[in-house]
Amino acid sequence: MMEWEFELVAGPYGGTAEGPAWDGQALIFTHIPSSRILRYDPTTGECTEFRTGTNATNGLMFDTQGRLYGCSGGGRCILRFEPDGATTTLPHRLVGRRHNRPNDLAIDRQGRIWFTDPYGQGLPESERELDHTSVLRLTPQPDGDWHLERMTYDTSAPNGILFSQDERTLYVVQSDYEGVRDLRAYPLQNDDTLGNFIVLHRFGEDFRGVHRGLDGMCLDTEGNIIACGGWRQAGPGPMMHIFSPSGRILETHPVPVDRPTNCTFGGPDLSTLYVTTGGGHLFRVRNTGRRGWLAYPP
Repeated sequence: MMEWEFELVAGPYGGTAEGPAWDGQALIFTHIPSSRILRYDPTTGECTEFRTGTNATNGLMFDTQGRLYGCSGGGRCILRFEPDGATTTLPHRLVGRRHNRPNDLAIDRQGRIWFTDPYGQGLPESERELDHTSVLRLTPQPDGDWHLERMTYDTSAPNGILFSQDERTLYVVQSDYEGVRDLRAYPLQNDDTLGNFIVLHRFGEDFRGVHRGLDGMCLDTEGNIIACGGWRQAGPGPMMHIFSPSGRILETHPVPVDRPTNCTFGGPDLSTLYVTTGGGHLFRVRNTGRRGWLAYPP
């Protein structure tokens, strides 16, 4: 197994960095506490402000047309970041009730936005309108509007989310520190609902405490899941895990700082892995022995 070398290319900024996304030339990522999106250019080595005032945006993703969407925790909504610098707020009421604080998202080839909405317990009781924390889906309508609906009924703290290459399986990380922490595979059924999940991996406890489990994920060209996870409080510590689609652990690679949060591939041939952390770092690993699979850029 090839040993990974983690190279710090930006930060640490203090506080959580998240949402790495490759735009075809550079890597963009969020710094949640400062409500900024930053852009790291591997050609120049410079990291510059890409957007400000993002209202604590967490996960980011491009759709197949190159439109950028993000999970605004402060705004409790999904945002689309327009090329002219404006933002568009997508519908955020489910059966008349405002959803929680979105965390991460996956966009399918139909342009539907699947996102995790886990932070109900973090909201003041007076502001919480839903009695569940679920995977939700926004579907674009012919008139330009969106339809919001609930997709899972068995999650208590959904976190990272990712589609398989054929979009027949939705991978969801469950990160309930007071309950279950696992990696799940939900089949997408012919009626566009999710079937019963299969547990690919479950995290328990050790003598030091509760395993953190997983956070953000990405795919390689072989359909394997590259996932961020772990912390120094328990288990093997901060770690990158590589799972086969069946849940077999193929590789693990220790991360040099605590709490890796999310990852994606980038570079001309998508062979460089970028990793963000809870301390505001952006690392890259140039030689992973793998290539990433992204819906965008094509």
